[in-house]
Amino acid sequence: MDSQANASHGLGVRVSKGEPAILEVLLGEVSLASIIRSTPVAGLEVAPSSPDMAGADVLLPTLGTRELRLKEALAGASTGHARYSFVFVDCPPSLGLLTVNALVAADQVIIPVQTEYYALEGLTQLMSTVAAVKARLNPSLRIAGLVLTMVDSRTTLARQVEQEIRTHFPRLSFQTTVPRNVRLAEAPSHGLPVSMLDPHCSGSDAYFELALEVIDHG
Repeated sequence: MDSQANASHGLGVRVSKGEPAILEVLLGEVSLASIIRSTPVAGLEVAPSSPDMAGADVLLPTLGTRELRLKEALAGASTGHARYSFVFVDCPPSLGLLTVNALVAADQVIIPVQTEYYALEGLTQLMSTVAAVKARLNPSLRIAGLVLTMVDSRTTLARQVEQEIRTHFPRLSFQTTVPRNVRLAEAPSHGLPVSMLDPHCSGSDAYFELALEVIDHG
């Protein structure tokens, strides 16, 4: 759901000019099943984004049920829970209509929080948006947890932000933190998740532990 398409590119999937992607699904021009691509990871498929998504906030408001477009697209048995154990929706770094569509369609929200000051301000705004969506559009929505990312524990700021998060959201903070790691930064350029590029680096270890926490949280 992000016009930068980082999640797609990080899995080696790129949409050529003129090819349909998730925007066309949201506009009702093609089905979600028709755009799904395989990835280098066994059992993992992706419905890719494209730069055309940048126009979504202009196009979607002209349509009916604009906040429900993703939920409706996911409703088909071929792309829903009958086929997949988990469906992850990668959101843009903004609180526009694309993010609202994701929150309406989701059961749970995992919120990555960079250990810097401005991330705390953004977190407050996101929590308000989640609460509004829960109240008006998706009563079953809940926050699965907050993930501290790009953590450099050598810096005072990172330690202070982590302490703030854990103090204010003790039950929502995942214990696992994701460190700054060169291999994490390199993985997207190879079109591979870090767990395949270097399964033994600190970044891979962190995401493996995070995955276990997510499963335990249900």
